[in-house]
Amino acid sequence: MIREFPCVSCPLGCLLRVELGEGVIRIEGHRCPRGEAYAREEVTDPKRVLATSVKVLGGDYPLVSVRTDRPIPKRLIPQAMAVIRKLAVDAPVSIGQEILSDLLGTGARLIATRSVRKASASDEGDPSLGGQGQPPVEKGDLPES
Repeated sequence: MIREFPCVSCPLGCLLRVELGEGVIRIEGHRCPRGEAYAREEVTDPKRVLATSVKVLGGDYPLVSVRTDRPIPKRLIPQAMAVIRKLAVDAPVSIGQEILSDLLGTGARLIATRSVRKASASDEGDPSLGGQGQPPVEKGDLPES
């Protein structure tokens, strides 16, 4: 079997061609050593940086965007999402703040990629702000297309 895919380990974007049999038989198309390593990993145990969001309690936004600080095995993404869906963090949240350390024993940390301020008392009690510190979007507020 032959698999072809672009390399993302450097800016060259080589088209990799991997011949598989009893394991990896041959790797072609790479112009640097990183390409060969990426191809081997991609066909044996692919990894991805996971980007998602976590619930924020008492924040001016209901969610904070997060990502892993390193790639995790792609096969673990469903289990990682099951763990992350159960998380909630108290506001305020700072960009770069660690939300979870060592996700599923991978050594990857889950870090915030934006800041979320603590909601002011007036925001939480104001129904026009939906308790989130942001006014609802009205149809007249949207740009015409």
